[in-house]
Amino acid sequence: MDRVLRIIALPPPEPEIRDGGSQQPPDDMALVAGLRARQSWAAPALVARYGGHLRRVLLRILGTSDNELGDVLQDVIVNAWLGIDGLEDPAALKSWLTQVAIFTARKVIRRRHRRRWLTLFETVPEPEVTWASPDLREAASCVYRVFDRMPVDERIPLALRLIDGLELDATAAACGVSVATVRRRLIKAERRFLKLARQFEALAPWLELR
Repeated sequence: MDRVLRIIALPPPEPEIRDGGSQQPPDDMALVAGLRARQSWAAPALVARYGGHLRRVLLRILGTSDNELGDVLQDVIVNAWLGIDGLEDPAALKSWLTQVAIFTARKVIRRRHRRRWLTLFETVPEPEVTWASPDLREAASCVYRVFDRMPVDERIPLALRLIDGLELDATAAACGVSVATVRRRLIKAERRFLKLARQFEALAPWLELR
């Protein structure tokens, strides 16, 4: 199972964002002040500074082959722009943005479940990891098919904990819940994941290893 998780944890290469200027980028204090003042430079600066991090968070939760990832990332930026006054400590900007990304992704997953879109598992494309062998790509695809059948409050901490490697307290903070709560959710999530994973033949070799 670890090999599968390593495969789906690898995002496609990202283009490096550069503004081409000679000025130093603003620190978090200046960035938050600019966002609160609705300065025109602030939103692009937010994307340049934290766009890669937010994209990685969404990749862990939604999967590398999610065709709405770019739209969801834009929603995260808009939500951060509109909700910046709710950030009490500018020094906590990165962790606050992580929570915004998680809450945005949660809404996306719940909306999809309501539409029953995610029940059409045969249409889910394989993760875009071209160097992996076909069996690993198929297994990685099946992992996200299993995720699609899990409650969102179990899926998200499991993805953050196992795929992104967050510590327990960091996972709890990112999800906006206590450590005790996230621990209970992770226990349920792992049990549910293993039960559902047994329905996918491509995951059988990793379940046997476990």
